[in-house]
Amino acid sequence: MTDAETIPLEIPSEGFVDLHCHYVPAVDDGVRTTEEGLELCGNLHAAGFSCLVATPHIRTAMFENRPPGLRAAHAQFSKECHQHPPQGESPPSLGLAAEHYFDDVFWGLFESGDALPYPGGHAMLVEFNPQMLPMGIGDKLFEMNVRGVRPVIAHPERYSPMWKSSQPLEEMIDAGALPMLDLMSLVGKYGRRSKRTAERFLDKGLYFAACSDTHRPGDVPLVVQAIDRIRNRSGEGEVARLLQHNTRRILGGQF
Repeated sequence: MTDAETIPLEIPSEGFVDLHCHYVPAVDDGVRTTEEGLELCGNLHAAGFSCLVATPHIRTAMFENRPPGLRAAHAQFSKECHQHPPQGESPPSLGLAAEHYFDDVFWGLFESGDALPYPGGHAMLVEFNPQMLPMGIGDKLFEMNVRGVRPVIAHPERYSPMWKSSQPLEEMIDAGALPMLDLMSLVGKYGRRSKRTAERFLDKGLYFAACSDTHRPGDVPLVVQAIDRIRNRSGEGEVARLLQHNTRRILGGQF
């Protein structure tokens, strides 16, 4: 089930599309103030991102967000961004989804249509416990796919069950999931094991897309370094595939 009130998003034909970042102020562990959010959006825009989809956390007992409140916060921020565009330029296109912690509460929200998918309603971002994958996750991911919502797996390289073997991720892909690289993993932001796992997944072609997962304006230089790392390791075509072509396919439901 998808949220009935998914908000249309204008997607520029050029530039990178970021499907995972935290620029909405004071709703989770992302930016705290409007000024910080504007700076983050401006920095990402300067780095080549023309479309930014905010993905605030929805996680029981930590970030008790729900779509109506997130929509209101995002609308207010979007208004500020258009009134104060980054560096005097036209602002990036701004969209809203959520990063859902995969537990029973999330599954209830998904089944009732109260989760928050990507604009267009074709896909939904999910994350897992860093130390342990949910029981029966393959069946749940497959069911999401059957219901017309592709699960997008946030930062798979950061889950310890993935560090020794690619098999858990390959099984998720077989169930219809789309793995998305956290770019900063490639430059060591989350430790050596996540970095090595990201490199392995990248070399094996397991990632469908990539994202910034930025929480602060100061994260953006690491994102730029990571994009250069992909360019040097796998070529310009891989940068375009992960950050331009496939990100747009996720929003357009073109799988």
